[in-house]
Amino acid sequence: VDTMIIQAIGLLDDLDKELNTYAMRVREWYGWHFPELAKIIQDNILYAKAVKLMGDRSNAAKLDFSEILPEEVEAQLKEAAMISMGTEVSDLDLLNIKELCDQVLSLAEYRAQLYDYLKSRMNTVAPNLTALVGELVGARLIAHGGSLLNLAKQPGSTVQILGAEKALFRALKTKHATPKYGLIYHASLVGQAAPKHKGKISRSLASKTALAIRYDALGDGQDNSMGLENRAKLEARLRNLEGKELGRAAGSAKGKPKIEVYDKDRKKGPGAMITAAKTYNPAADSILGLMENAASKDDEEKPMEEVAAGQEKKEKKKKKSKKADDERTNGSVEAENEESVKKEKKKRKKQVAEAGGENVEAGEKKKKKRKHSEVNEEESEVPSKKEKKKKKKNDD
Repeated sequence: VDTMIIQAIGLLDDLDKELNTYAMRVREWYGWHFPELAKIIQDNILYAKAVKLMGDRSNAAKLDFSEILPEEVEAQLKEAAMISMGTEVSDLDLLNIKELCDQVLSLAEYRAQLYDYLKSRMNTVAPNLTALVGELVGARLIAHGGSLLNLAKQPGSTVQILGAEKALFRALKTKHATPKYGLIYHASLVGQAAPKHKGKISRSLASKTALAIRYDALGDGQDNSMGLENRAKLEARLRNLEGKELGRAAGSAKGKPKIEVYDKDRKKGPGAMITAAKTYNPAADSILGLMENAASKDDEEKPMEEVAAGQEKKEKKKKKSKKADDERTNGSVEAENEESVKKEKKKRKKQVAEAGGENVEAGEKKKKKRKHSEVNEEESEVPSKKEKKKKKKNDD
């Protein structure tokens, strides 16, 4: 059964490549005759249908394209056909172009049939994997792993980067960041996430995908309930990361998770409530060792006093060390002040020495004047004493 899926997905990829090649060949070939049509019709299948129906561009005005194209596109096509600057082509060339269009349309039909077949096979073989990542991504994972059983042996981290082996080994060799996703990148859940959340979502999706693969490969059930349940959880996580339902999903406005009380008597079922928490029963406490604790209280008090004394000693030592540090800092400040004072004195002495030569003469003159004034005072005092003696004699 795995082989059918592997072959189908391989053929589907080959058909996509062939379809693209053929469609581009039709556009280039018919573009010489009607180059404006490539911009008007973007879809390859619609382009092939329009070319097959129209043939020569001169027939566009007469034909009705309502079954293939919308009204607006049909109007643009008819206007462009009237003023087209393409070259004229022969009927034989148009015949070959129409046959190529037939090939494109037949390949497209076969691809649609093959996709339906692959979808049905994936839903029967790996329903949970299909529910999580889709049919195409799941089939590519199985094809890459070789079989569903081989894929079930892989851990979630390997499933995450499956398909990006080249980038992984290059990153390991050059010591750069390893890839965040491989084939799982094309899953719809990863595509919905913002670029900054793609790594987290791909890691969560890979872990759930690994569980789903093991359940599909080794489990007995054939329903996709597990895959749908895990997909709902991943979608909730994606909303959580984007901050849409943070308060309601987490249980509070601030986003903190709601802590539930564990109880072995929890009722089973999806909507079951937790029973009330049991109260503490002091009567069930053991009384062993109470006497020993009472006897050892006196022994415990002594070491507590010793500890307190030790702490006081440590505090005193800390205070002494702080004082010593303060004295050292003060001494260094005083020494700096003394040096500055000495420097100022030296500067003053130099200034005095320079101005000293000029002031010496003035100082000598002042000294002489002082001496003369002192001599005159002494002379004035001496005659006054003599006059007093004469007066005394006259009185006698």
